[in-house]
Amino acid sequence: MASALGPAASAPSRISVPSRAQTLTLASPPFVSLPKPRLFSCLTDSSPRASILSRKWKLFASSEESTPAPTEVQMPEPVEAQIEASTAGEAAKGEDVFAVVMIGSRQYIVFPGRYIYTQRLKGANVNDKIILNKVLLVGTRTKAYIGQPVVTNAAVHAVVEEQGLDPKVIIFKYKKKKNYRRTIGHRQPNTRIKITGITGYQDFPAETMPETIPA
Repeated sequence: MASALGPAASAPSRISVPSRAQTLTLASPPFVSLPKPRLFSCLTDSSPRASILSRKWKLFASSEESTPAPTEVQMPEPVEAQIEASTAGEAAKGEDVFAVVMIGSRQYIVFPGRYIYTQRLKGANVNDKIILNKVLLVGTRTKAYIGQPVVTNAAVHAVVEEQGLDPKVIIFKYKKKKNYRRTIGHRQPNTRIKITGITGYQDFPAETMPETIPA
């Protein structure tokens, strides 16, 4: 049987097993130098294509830098400021006139088109038209009508806009060594009125104001 298979089959073949050092050296792949990226190589190159790419890069960078900053949203002005600005423009068209009127026990300087806060007017509702007859003085750019004590037939016309309350005032009471402490809050009621006009003062004797004010 051995002669039929030949001399190769008579003895088993030996398998060569590499040593540990050889296995480690063979397992690590050889160092391969990778080529540089095409973009940087062409940019560093002095070819026409490199110059075109560099120009495109500069344009792209400049477009990013020139992007406008986000604009801040402007808040609208308060309603009181808008009303005051509109009424001031309307009053500037006519004659500049003001008056000093007494409401209750207080005196107020009023201008047509503006609004004031007064002490609570009893019996007055919103949008009611009222007439103030206690006019102590009326003044214009050239004349002054001084009442004795009031300007006869002069009247200030107004419209009630709101019935509200003043800011709260804190009243604190304290007595030492008596364990007595009291805290009370109070809001005084008020009325907001808008002055619509000043009339009836033209027939009252006036004092002419000097054109130039002495120094």
